[in-house]
Amino acid sequence: MAVIFDLDGVLIDSEALQYEAYTTVLARYAVRVSAADYARYWIAEGRGPEYAVQTYGLPLTPDALRALRNPVYHALMRQRATLMPGALAAVERLHGRFPLAIATNSNRDDVGFLVDHFGLARFFAAIVTREDYRRAKPEPDAYLTAAVRLNRPAAACLVVEDAYRGIVAAYRAGATAVAVPNEFTRDNDFALAARVLRGLDELTVELVAELLRAHPA
Repeated sequence: MAVIFDLDGVLIDSEALQYEAYTTVLARYAVRVSAADYARYWIAEGRGPEYAVQTYGLPLTPDALRALRNPVYHALMRQRATLMPGALAAVERLHGRFPLAIATNSNRDDVGFLVDHFGLARFFAAIVTREDYRRAKPEPDAYLTAAVRLNRPAAACLVVEDAYRGIVAAYRAGATAVAVPNEFTRDNDFALAARVLRGLDELTVELVAELLRAHPA
């Protein structure tokens, strides 16, 4: 048995900073995206830049929009990123009982800064970033890569996610998933999750063992 955590919105309270960064960049084009649209197109579906470029007729590509966002987000993250409630206690609780990994769509530089800043590295046997696999979530590559690095089959892994596309990625990998929604993802479809938790305080050793026994992938 093993546990694989998503990073943004699960361990790190960064979704509001991501939204602020895109809001700052889009304001240059007189575009304002609502929090509801950001939650849907950026977080749940993972195609926010594509949506913005097409919907508002922006004179740049989705990848160019992402590139404009990057330095704004990097600055915000380094100034104001915080851990999600219960994150440190959860990894401390599970560490030593299960091998732990992080699997994220975020890049290595951002992840490295956050893991070092919050002293999380000592808890994780593997940290998988966007450079380590080919297809982003909701494809299963991130979680399959993490399972390999933990030397566990994906079916023996519990994935902790906050958003629809991450739950889908875990399901496609053959893992069991639990959802821990945040303010941006509470309305996501979590039908594929084995359990929806109110917070990381509910992620206990007993629950991990129970779910991996009860929901063989």
